[in-house]
Amino acid sequence: MRPKPELSVVVPVLDERENLEPLHAQIREHVGGMGRRWEVLYADDASTDGSRELLQRLRAEDPEHVRLVFLRRNFGQTAAMAAGFEASRGRIVVTMDADLQNDPADVPRLVEALEEGLDLVVGWRRDRKDGLVLRRVPSILANALIRWVTGTGIHDTGCTLKAFRRELIERMPIYAEQHRFLPSLALGSGARIGEVVVHHRPRLHGQSKYGIGRATRVVVDLFSVKLVTSFARSPLVYFALLALPFLVAMLAFAAMVAWSDEPVSFENQWGRAAMMTLSLFAMTVVDFLLFGLLAELVVKAGASRGSAPLGPLSTEGRA
Repeated sequence: MRPKPELSVVVPVLDERENLEPLHAQIREHVGGMGRRWEVLYADDASTDGSRELLQRLRAEDPEHVRLVFLRRNFGQTAAMAAGFEASRGRIVVTMDADLQNDPADVPRLVEALEEGLDLVVGWRRDRKDGLVLRRVPSILANALIRWVTGTGIHDTGCTLKAFRRELIERMPIYAEQHRFLPSLALGSGARIGEVVVHHRPRLHGQSKYGIGRATRVVVDLFSVKLVTSFARSPLVYFALLALPFLVAMLAFAAMVAWSDEPVSFENQWGRAAMMTLSLFAMTVVDFLLFGLLAELVVKAGASRGSAPLGPLSTEGRA
């Protein structure tokens, strides 16, 4: 059994055959030059261009550092990243793209910032080398929307180059297309977040996997993340909001019954229908409130068993 590495680099891969050899050489140079035990996990998301065969060759050439995760079919970048997280062993986990646009030379600076007391450090591609219309403008708009909705204060949540404490990724499951919302999910758990300006390089080989068509999924996932993170803090409030329309309908119907000339009694059909309707509204409101109380108890019980936030809630920006 080889000793556990201190640093794990997780790289989701999808049809990046021409970029993998220079990427691995740069990771060896910059991550290997940090003087720490390290590993790199290439999580291949069912590539069809020969990337898997090349990764197996890199593994044979550098078995001490290279580990491979092969997904059975194309599940998406989030699934590949989650598989890499699960297989990683380092106390610090760094993620980056396989397209050479992220610079491995930035990894030491991210790790240094993380060790200053943060739980997550996000790369900020302030000078992006992508197309203006299809990539940069949508990214600016999406990041502004994410900052407004989630309150993270992070300028570039979509940058894959990030550094995590292991304790954070172990309690932060991700799914669907939510890898770009990891800062928002982390903030919801009380993590301390910072950002570091990183280099961004033009793509030399292969084709981008991103497009304007992902905008709809970003909006849907943003709503989901906002709901989940807010619900975890105050579930009773959300159940109370669900109960509110039924409460309003019950009061409106009660007012209508009160002003009606028909007597409310079990002895006539109108009275029985009115009282059954009011009872159904009242039971629905009570059920939602009881579910909210149960959810509050579950959240509090989970916190008492050790799933409390990682530390003081703070968002720090770094340049």
